[in-house]
Amino acid sequence: MSRYSDKKDGARLHPDEKTPFACRVCGYRAAPGGAGTRHRNHCPNCLHSLHLDNEPGDRASECGGVMEPVSVWVRKGGEWAVIHRCRRCGTLHSNRVAADDSPLKLMSLAVRPLAEPPFPLEYWERLAENGGMTEPDGF
Repeated sequence: MSRYSDKKDGARLHPDEKTPFACRVCGYRAAPGGAGTRHRNHCPNCLHSLHLDNEPGDRASECGGVMEPVSVWVRKGGEWAVIHRCRRCGTLHSNRVAADDSPLKLMSLAVRPLAEPPFPLEYWERLAENGGMTEPDGF
C-alpha cells in the first residue's frame, strides 16, 4: 500500500518516511533517500504534500487533504522552506526544502509575486513617470 493511502482496515495509516511513495497529485515515485532529511513530507517533483501532521512528524491530522505549495520563505541561516496550504481545510504548514526538490518549481514559487503582482503592471509606468511617488488618488 502506498504512503499516500488514507485508511487501511479502518485505521489511520502512519507512513514510514523510508518507504518510497507515489505522489497523489502528479504520480511521481518519490524515494526518500534523496531528500537529505529524515522525513520526506512532500513530492520532490510537484512539491505537493498531504495534510498528515498537526505537529511536524506526529501523523495525527484527521484531515488528509492535499497540501498545495503556495510560497517559499527563507529561514534564519538562509535555509529555504515551502509554505503549503491544505485544499480541504486551509491549514498552512512550513516544510524544509529537500535536497532533491525541483529547482524549477521552487524558483517558480519564489518569483510568483513578481510575475503576478496584486496591482496592474501599468502602475509601474505611472510610478516611473512620477519619480517613484504615487499620485494623490492612490493610482
